[in-house]
Amino acid sequence: MSFLGYKSNVEEGDLVIIFLGHDSMLPLTVRQGETTQTRFGALRHSQVIGKQYGSKIETLGGKGFVYVLHPTPELWTVNLPHRTQILYSTDIGVIISQLELKPGSVVVESGTGSGSLSHSLARAVAPSGHLYTFEFHEQRAATAEKEFKDHGLSNLITVQCKDAIQDGFGMTDVADAVFLDLPSPWSALQHAKAALKAAGGRICSFSPCIEQVQKTCLELTAQGFDEVTTLECLLRSYDVRTISLPVPKLGFEAEDLQEKSDKSVRNISDTCDDIKESVLKDDVDNLNVEEVAEQNVAKDIHRETGKKRRFNEDKFSKGQSGSNKSCVTMRCTTQGKEMPGHTGYLTFATLFRK
Repeated sequence: MSFLGYKSNVEEGDLVIIFLGHDSMLPLTVRQGETTQTRFGALRHSQVIGKQYGSKIETLGGKGFVYVLHPTPELWTVNLPHRTQILYSTDIGVIISQLELKPGSVVVESGTGSGSLSHSLARAVAPSGHLYTFEFHEQRAATAEKEFKDHGLSNLITVQCKDAIQDGFGMTDVADAVFLDLPSPWSALQHAKAALKAAGGRICSFSPCIEQVQKTCLELTAQGFDEVTTLECLLRSYDVRTISLPVPKLGFEAEDLQEKSDKSVRNISDTCDDIKESVLKDDVDNLNVEEVAEQNVAKDIHRETGKKRRFNEDKFSKGQSGSNKSCVTMRCTTQGKEMPGHTGYLTFATLFRK
């Protein structure tokens, strides 16, 4: 089973994601002869084997149904067993973008934790890149290494059980980028700087407290890093609904406006001719006849449209135009009153080497 590629049908031993709803999913390793209980009823693994990914499968007794999805790093992030607090897709996407990762990049990560970010980093640098991830907790490191092997990522990820703050990374001039998720990331910046390639690279530190961010920024500057930036990523949700609004009467319809416009043009032309004749008779010089004509016609139009607008407003207020009122349907969004956050800050910096 590999998180890097897709296949059509489920095979025995595959890890699949059982989709119960947008807020309810569970990871499942398919084994012949086993049964898994869900809130919609029992699901026999034999029903899943051989089915195409994305299939809809009814549970026993016809109580409901589930969908079988192919695992991805994003789906694994929301379904993995938590051994530590994890990073979610909102932060992960910003990290990969800001670290400028691409196929072939070499990344150093400390610490591994539950492996949420590690899966996405491995996919970003595949097929020719590599991820070196460090975890000081021996049991967590062993569990993460087994997961990476089961998920087909062992050729892209090297797990080491080491305290990066005390012992460093043990590598020099290797990485294009470094990610730190440590209680005191400023203590590991010297080791991170040594791990970056001679040409320089990018670094990211995740911290839940702003005091940690302050110390990290000061140490980044002291170590010679530039472009120090701190971001907080919050997910804003909107409620979308369909509404219908009446189209107001603004005084005259489009046809009336076009008719008025055509009439105005004719009036301007006629008035110009009249004024020119008058000018020739009176022998008046330097008179702008077009301007005089436009002013005269504008006054007429203003009087007419004013009468029309007042007439329509009276009809609308009295409810006499109900049968002629039209509505326009549109979608609108409203922002939620609360915007939950996880209180985490991402600090990025660049090391330029001459």
